[in-house]
Amino acid sequence: MLDFIIILPLLVVGAGAITLMLLASMESLNEGNTALVAMGIFAFAFAVQLMMSVTGSVTPYGTVFNGMLVANTFTKAAGLIILACGFVSCMIAQTYFSQNKLKTPEFYSLVMFAACGMLLLTMSAELITLFIALEIMSLAIYVLVGYDRSSIKRSEAVLKYLMLGAFAGSFFTMGAALIYGAVESTRFVAISEYLSTTNFLNSPAMAAGAFLVIVAFLFKVAAFPFHAWVVDVYDGAPLPVTAFMATAVKTAIFAVFANFLVLDGGLKEVWIDYLFYIAVFTMFAGNLIAIGQNTLKRMLAASGIVHSGYLIIALVAVGTEDFTGGVIMFYLAAYSISTLGVFAAITYLCGKDEKRVSFDDFKGLAKVRPYSAAAITIFMLSMAGIPPTAGFMGKFYIIADAIRAGHMALAVLGIVSSVLSMWYYLRLVVLMYFKEPENTFESEGMSLAPVGTVILAFCVFAIGFYPVLL
Repeated sequence: MLDFIIILPLLVVGAGAITLMLLASMESLNEGNTALVAMGIFAFAFAVQLMMSVTGSVTPYGTVFNGMLVANTFTKAAGLIILACGFVSCMIAQTYFSQNKLKTPEFYSLVMFAACGMLLLTMSAELITLFIALEIMSLAIYVLVGYDRSSIKRSEAVLKYLMLGAFAGSFFTMGAALIYGAVESTRFVAISEYLSTTNFLNSPAMAAGAFLVIVAFLFKVAAFPFHAWVVDVYDGAPLPVTAFMATAVKTAIFAVFANFLVLDGGLKEVWIDYLFYIAVFTMFAGNLIAIGQNTLKRMLAASGIVHSGYLIIALVAVGTEDFTGGVIMFYLAAYSISTLGVFAAITYLCGKDEKRVSFDDFKGLAKVRPYSAAAITIFMLSMAGIPPTAGFMGKFYIIADAIRAGHMALAVLGIVSSVLSMWYYLRLVVLMYFKEPENTFESEGMSLAPVGTVILAFCVFAIGFYPVLL
C-alpha cells in the first residue's frame, strides 16, 4: 500500500489523462472547460505530492516496487516542479487556444501523459523502467510539438526533434544493453555494487554503456555538442509546448541524470573532467547563440542551453555521499518560474498566430501595458541572475557549491557567463522602457495567463528567500 501511496500523484495525472482522452470526443467539452479540468488535476496531484511524507534517508536508491523505483526528498521536489510546470502550462495553453482556434481537449491529455512519463522518470531506479518513462514522455512531446498540423513550421520542428530524439533513444537503449551485459542487472543498486568492486575503466562494456547513456541525457538537456536542435524545435513548437519543454522536461532529465551519475564515486570521477568542458562549452555556446537572436522564443531557447550549463556545474560539484540534490532542484525551480512567467506574458501579448514574437514587437510595452512590462522585467532579471531574485540565489548556490567542491575555475567561468547573458536579457527591458510603442497589444476573450504571470512574479521573490543546504 505504501508503494501505491508514493506513486499516487503519477496515478492521479495518468487517470486524468485517460479521462480527458475519452472525453475529447464530447462536443460539450469546450476549450475553457478542458483547461480548467486539466489545471484541477495538476493542482490536486501537486497537493497530494506536497502532503505525501516519504520516510527514510535521502540516499539515491530505495526499495519502492522491489527496487524498480526510488522515492526520496530529491524525487519529491522534482515531482513538485513538474506538476507545477504542467499546471502553469495548461494556464498558458488556455490563453493560447483562445486566440488560436484549434481542437484542444487532446492537447491537455497529451500534456498529462508527458507529465506521467516525467514523474516516472524522476523515480526510475532501473534502466528498463527509465527507458519506458523516457519514451512515454518523448512520444507525447513529439505530438505536442507538431500539434498544429496545418503549420509547415510545426511540421519541420517535429521532424527534426523526432529524428534526433530517435537517435538519442537508440544511444540509451544500446548503452543499457551494454551495462546489462557487464553487470547482469539493470537495477541502479546492482550497478552501484558492481562498480564498488570493479574499476570503471576495467570493464569495457560498462564504460561504453555509461558513455552512451550519458550522451542520451546530454542530448535531452541540450548540452554541448548536442544542442543544435533546441533553437529550431523550440521556435517551431506552439508557445505552451515550448514553455512545458523548457521547464518540465529539463527538470525530469536532470533529476534522472543526477541519480545515474551518483551511482558510484568512480563513475563520477571519470566523467568530471569531461563534464567540466561540457559545462563551459554549453554556457558559452548558448550565450553566443542567444546574442544573435531577434525573436524571444529563439533567444529563450538559446538561454535554456546556458542554464543547462549551470546545472551541469551543479552535477560536477555534487557529492556521491549524502546526496540531496538541493542545489539542483532549487535552480530548476527558479529557472522554471522565470521561464514560465516569460512565456505566460508573451502568450497573452503575442496575438493570433504568434504575430508578436520579435524583440522589436515589444518596443514601448511599458507605456501601453506597464504591469506586463514590469512582470517581464522581473523574469528577465531573475534569469540574468540579478539580486534579490530567485535566479540570483540559484546561481549563487551553484557557484558556492562549485567553490566548495574545489572547482574554482568552473565557478569563475560561470560568473563570466552570467555577465554575458545580461546583454540579451536586458536588451528586451531597454526596448520596453526606452522606445516608443508601435503596437496596442490588444487581446481577445478571457485569459488566464495574466493571472499566472502575477503569481509567478511573486514567486520569483518568494522562493529567493528559501534556504538551501549545500
